[in-house]
Amino acid sequence: MAKILLADDDRNQCLLFSEALAKDEHVVTTVHDGFAAVEAVTHDRPDLIVLDINMPIMDGLDALGKILDRDPRVPVIIHTAYSSYRDNFVSAAAQEYLVKSSDTSKLRESVSRVLAKHAKS
Repeated sequence: MAKILLADDDRNQCLLFSEALAKDEHVVTTVHDGFAAVEAVTHDRPDLIVLDINMPIMDGLDALGKILDRDPRVPVIIHTAYSSYRDNFVSAAAQEYLVKSSDTSKLRESVSRVLAKHAKS
């Protein structure tokens, strides 16, 4: 069981993804913009962050930089509808980059893989 912070501005997708991760007995906290994600990391360090890119107030790439400034050890999975950000310099700081799908199995597999890898280090 891990504490996962899910940052996504689409509330319906947030619900879908958080329910899928809860099936694996993870405790999921959701926020809906990058600023809230940075604040959540500051106040309650999650074991893993699943981060969308296109969000209001602060986008996911800006949030990723600020999150890693505060805690460079927290693993992050970028989970976005856009494959075009994969080659962005900031995206390389994430452990994995996933393009969103209604099939949540890839997200669940990615979360399991990143958590297992992070536990070994």
